[in-house]
Amino acid sequence: MNTTKKLVFAALCTAIGVVLPQAFHMIPNAGSIFLPMHIPVLFCGLVCGPVYGAACGGAACLLSHLLTGMPPAAVFPGMICELIVYGLVAGLMSMLLKNKNIGTIYIELIVAMIAGRIVSGILNALIFRAGAYSMQAWITASFVTALPGIAIQLVLIPVLVSRLKKFVE
Repeated sequence: MNTTKKLVFAALCTAIGVVLPQAFHMIPNAGSIFLPMHIPVLFCGLVCGPVYGAACGGAACLLSHLLTGMPPAAVFPGMICELIVYGLVAGLMSMLLKNKNIGTIYIELIVAMIAGRIVSGILNALIFRAGAYSMQAWITASFVTALPGIAIQLVLIPVLVSRLKKFVE
């Protein structure tokens, strides 16, 4: 994929990252359950690489916060860092693992999902919510509450990436 296509695709993923959560925020707490902002960022990183993935994560979170107030100010710092890491690591993993079968896409995705959650947990515990953020809060927010969103990501993203890769190549 050339630079222009990557830029357009990243912009599209950024726009989806702003619009898609609005459909979920009609349901109370749906954003933290279904993780709609994570999907386009991870997708962008896997398809376009680390720079575009990280830019998509940062831009989608910042634009969504500025335009819609979501994520709220208390959650925004940790979430923007988490989304940047998702896009960055997904892109790095995609560069490292050249064989693009469904198995490698799962590895790339899972590594990115774990890395983003670890960075978010560390930053929340040490900086953004120091003293008010525990291991239990991190596990609950990142894995228990988010289980439906994790399942959606694991089902949807590898299929989308494999289909897009076949279409583009």
